[in-house]
Amino acid sequence: MEGKKVTAAALKEMKNRGEKITMIAAYDYPTAKMVDGAGIDAILVGDSLGNVILGYRDTLAVTMEEVIHHCRAVARGARRALVIGDMPFLSYQASVEDAVRNAGRLIKEGGAEAVKVEGGRGVADKIRAIIQAGIPVMGHLGLTPQWVHQLGGYRVQGRDYAAAQVILEDAKMLDKMGVFSIVLECVPWQLAKIITERVNVPTIGIGAGPYCDGQVLVLHDLLGMSVGELAPKFVKRYAQLNEIIEKALINFRDEVKAGKFPSLEHAYAMKDEDFRRLLTLEKRIPLSRWGDDEAEFNL
Repeated sequence: MEGKKVTAAALKEMKNRGEKITMIAAYDYPTAKMVDGAGIDAILVGDSLGNVILGYRDTLAVTMEEVIHHCRAVARGARRALVIGDMPFLSYQASVEDAVRNAGRLIKEGGAEAVKVEGGRGVADKIRAIIQAGIPVMGHLGLTPQWVHQLGGYRVQGRDYAAAQVILEDAKMLDKMGVFSIVLECVPWQLAKIITERVNVPTIGIGAGPYCDGQVLVLHDLLGMSVGELAPKFVKRYAQLNEIIEKALINFRDEVKAGKFPSLEHAYAMKDEDFRRLLTLEKRIPLSRWGDDEAEFNL
């Protein structure tokens, strides 16, 4: 789908006119092309690539080099969608200097057009510095996977009044600081609705109910390609490609084992005269070796 290039500012305009925002977490060139071609507004090169693509247990092991590598591939495949690079664990927490430098690397080396940073007041100085450096920042509140050990696991956040108030105040703070949007992950729908109504920037929900300004899912979850994993409650499977892919791979295996693939239909041929000359020259290969295939070459 061709259309006007989506920018960070464009997402704010979409909120203002009541248009829902779509975002997909994708990690390579071919899927980025498909996502972009489908008219999705933004592609997040999330640190979830650690789980989905690299087989890590969690996102904490993901490095800047890995995010940059995948971000660069996605940027080559996306023409319309806004490309957002995720700041991995310890790429910004240690210092303001680290935060600005690594955010800049995602833009300069990774081809991203914005970055996403997890956390609220605890990383406010880093987010402020990145924005002041001219880099658009997407906030991320609620379940923040990089803080999973502090949170005590992957749990819904903000279920009681005190916890919800902290997330709400952090959202207001990020809004005032100048983030262009905020991801709300695994929070009660009521809290997400209040935040969406109280902040000027768009909210992008994942496990946060229907009242956010937009929604994001991991592409592999959406397509049913998350091998051996139970989908979280908030995931809707729009396809079951895992079953289709597995069946195709089994068919390939069986046909190769049985000698059915490849056939001559899938092979390249040389001119008959050249083939005849080659057989004559190569005395070690008797014509009988070719069996019934000799007829195909008019020998």
